[in-house]
Amino acid sequence: MFKAILARIHQKHRTIKYPAEPAVLPELLRGYPLLNPDACPEECRLCADACPFGAIEAGTGKELSLDMGKCLFCTECTGACPQGAIAFSCDEKLAANRREDLLVSPGCERRLVQALEARMRSLFGRSLKLREVSAGGCNACEADVNVLSTVGFDLGRFGIQFVASPRHADGIFVTGPVTENMREALLKTYEAVPEPKIVIASGACAINGGPFIDSPEAHNGVDGLLPVDLYIPGCPPHPITVLDGLLRLLGRMEEK
Repeated sequence: MFKAILARIHQKHRTIKYPAEPAVLPELLRGYPLLNPDACPEECRLCADACPFGAIEAGTGKELSLDMGKCLFCTECTGACPQGAIAFSCDEKLAANRREDLLVSPGCERRLVQALEARMRSLFGRSLKLREVSAGGCNACEADVNVLSTVGFDLGRFGIQFVASPRHADGIFVTGPVTENMREALLKTYEAVPEPKIVIASGACAINGGPFIDSPEAHNGVDGLLPVDLYIPGCPPHPITVLDGLLRLLGRMEEK
């Protein structure tokens, strides 16, 4: 016991100061997209052609836009664009309440996650239990979500926990493209969660199918099967991006 106390004193406080202070993120983080259509010739669509999954609209008659729900943040587009019309910032705030709010275009107002309505906040605002469903994912999204439960992030300090049984949950946290083999399991898990409940789609796969889009063995995410309350884009989303979305949904973050 004495050795454990000494080790704690030596290690000091390891939990990040976010959200009391801005998150310290690596410079290489691929966050919110920055679009500069003025640098983009109207007839050019090199960025759109380079995107493996059709996340970018560009070219004759089309305004430059990027769909974060489809985007894998691979930066193939930035490498293909000689004019530098597309870049990715270090801004981790990517989550949205509505699928259409994931579309980024120069004239489009950016909408951060809005808090749940008052009744739902009164139920979940201080204690939110989630059942994670890996619906055919590669385990990248799952791994970065698991990190939130470590001492570095300490998700539990916000009253948010992942539980083993859907009967003990307030909602489900879905990752993966929802393969046909996981469709029934996902729907049964959702049915087992008591009302009222929420659904969170985390990662490009859960939102739009990711690299498995239009596969005959997948359902292009959870959107067509269940009502989604929170979309968290990324491949995988950074843990801070996930945490930011959850806290905003619960009304635990000031607008910033």
